[in-house]
Amino acid sequence: MNTYKELKVWQQAMELAVSCYEFTKTFPREEVYGMTSQIRRCSSSIPANIAEGWGRQSTGDYIRFLRIAQGSLKELETHAILSARVGLLPKDQLTPVEKQTTDIGKMLAALIRSLGKKSTT
Repeated sequence: MNTYKELKVWQQAMELAVSCYEFTKTFPREEVYGMTSQIRRCSSSIPANIAEGWGRQSTGDYIRFLRIAQGSLKELETHAILSARVGLLPKDQLTPVEKQTTDIGKMLAALIRSLGKKSTT
């Protein structure tokens, strides 16, 4: 691959971030500095960390940034679940977000495993 933009995990993370920006548009105005900001920040952090890791000079750094992306993914999942529980996010919108986070999490884990094997051989 020539660029991180070709990575399916980056593409899916970008789609998730766009979805998060869309669904947070429906959140109440008083959440603009609360849950809206939190969800947008951590969702955009996922593809950003994948890209930043790609641009690093070592496999170890790349893996470290992929792990940071995993952390942001779990943060996003938690904010989405909380948003649904307090009535900000309709439950029918939570299910696709949870599916996307699960799928991206699996892709990140597989990429980390693959890079880890390459760095030890």
